[in-house]
Amino acid sequence: MKTSKTVRKILSHYESDNPGTKANLARILGAGRLGGTGKLVILPVDQGFEHGPARSFAVNEPAYDPHYHFQLAIDAGLSAYAAPLGALEAGADTFAGQIPLILKVNSSNSWATSIDQGVTGTVDDALRIGASAIGFTIYPGADNIFEQLEEFRELASEAKSVGLATVLWSYPRGGKLSKDGELALDVGAYAAHIAALAGAHIIKVKLPSDHIEQKDAQKAYEGGDWSTQAKRVAHVIQSSFNGRRIVVFSGGATKGADAVYDDARAIRDGGGNGSIIGRNSFQRPREDALALLDRIVRIYLNKE
Repeated sequence: MKTSKTVRKILSHYESDNPGTKANLARILGAGRLGGTGKLVILPVDQGFEHGPARSFAVNEPAYDPHYHFQLAIDAGLSAYAAPLGALEAGADTFAGQIPLILKVNSSNSWATSIDQGVTGTVDDALRIGASAIGFTIYPGADNIFEQLEEFRELASEAKSVGLATVLWSYPRGGKLSKDGELALDVGAYAAHIAALAGAHIIKVKLPSDHIEQKDAQKAYEGGDWSTQAKRVAHVIQSSFNGRRIVVFSGGATKGADAVYDDARAIRDGGGNGSIIGRNSFQRPREDALALLDRIVRIYLNKE
């Protein structure tokens, strides 16, 4: 694990946290090839819950095996591996101590009609398998967002009390939001701010478009230059306590490699902390995935 002035500065922003929580944040910030830089690349594999096994893994059949994802994240030199309980339990002993783990403690499936997730893991589970953090998804805009926030409050409070960090997926969806609005700049910045206010250590949001969704917010955005992804990323970071919270951006649906690299450059240039990239890595053949992740890491190292 690498420590640095950059990591110590980031940790100083979490003024209320105990040494255990800061140590686990430091483990994530110090792991892999980006250790000590303040940048992160995290592998999330919760798509089996969200989309089903065939849609997630049939394109790259070795990925049906949870060990495949542990090994991919380790061999790529990533910062952490995030997955639901069963997947982490399937490799927790074999890969113990080799990469920080994030236990995703709530999940949904593609059949549900409500915009919600059920709690599928606990803080005790995270401790038992040696995870450094818990992960949780909220849907700002959903009719039951307030219950989701209350669930996160309880889990986050318990996690912090025993020295674990928290990662909050904040994905606007539902309510009065249009489909374009889910990726709007004002909505994405608002979602990141909600996650910061809810007490998350690491915030995960989607890359925003230049669309402004909320009529009441349009005046505040008039005259701003939102023409580049980097400038939009910078606004999301500004909205996350002016850079006092770690913010990583989702890789989204499978796309071409060049688009993935462009996203990473925009996140880097906008001051974001990195990428949390799942389908765009594990749905590729292993060697292609390693090459893609290698180049993303090099981008965050300012080598490309």
